[in-house]
Amino acid sequence: MTALTVYPDNQSKLGEIFTDFTAIQAQLNAIGVQFERWTANCEFTADADQDTVLAAYSDSIDRLKQQYGFQSVDVISLSPDHPDKAAFRQKFLSEHIHDDFEVRFFIEGRGLFYLHVADKVYAVLCEQGDLISVPANTTHWFDMGENPQFKCIRLFTTPDGWVANFTGSDISASFPTLDQYVARLS
Repeated sequence: MTALTVYPDNQSKLGEIFTDFTAIQAQLNAIGVQFERWTANCEFTADADQDTVLAAYSDSIDRLKQQYGFQSVDVISLSPDHPDKAAFRQKFLSEHIHDDFEVRFFIEGRGLFYLHVADKVYAVLCEQGDLISVPANTTHWFDMGENPQFKCIRLFTTPDGWVANFTGSDISASFPTLDQYVARLS
């Protein structure tokens, strides 16, 4: 289930939860975050290669390329048996910003984006079919969970791809992990 929790940035236990897609979209649009739901033009198997996945979503990808001038698109996949899953998780858990906006579309699985805007933290649980676009220079972090299981399309306006500027803040340690967040929603 896609969900959004809006917290005061100093109260990680006092969040307001939204589960209606339209309400989530409205809350995120208010802070400049694009949030959409996509569907594929065709069916494909779980082991489909990058070209097959990109072809399935080509209409939506082409629209975003024209709208934002994306130069590169790829597919990233992480599973519980990935040997570097802990290192990847730690890297993304640290609060950071990007000079470019960060766009992710979840083909499979889920992940938890935390957006730190002004005096609020927006926890966005993205699942299959969700697209999120985090504006440039928005402080945020991402949790894929202890046993990640996701496949995402990533879009970039620069050839460098994912480049983070870490803030040095430890705020992420005071908010629920993906696994804790999902358990609280149950």
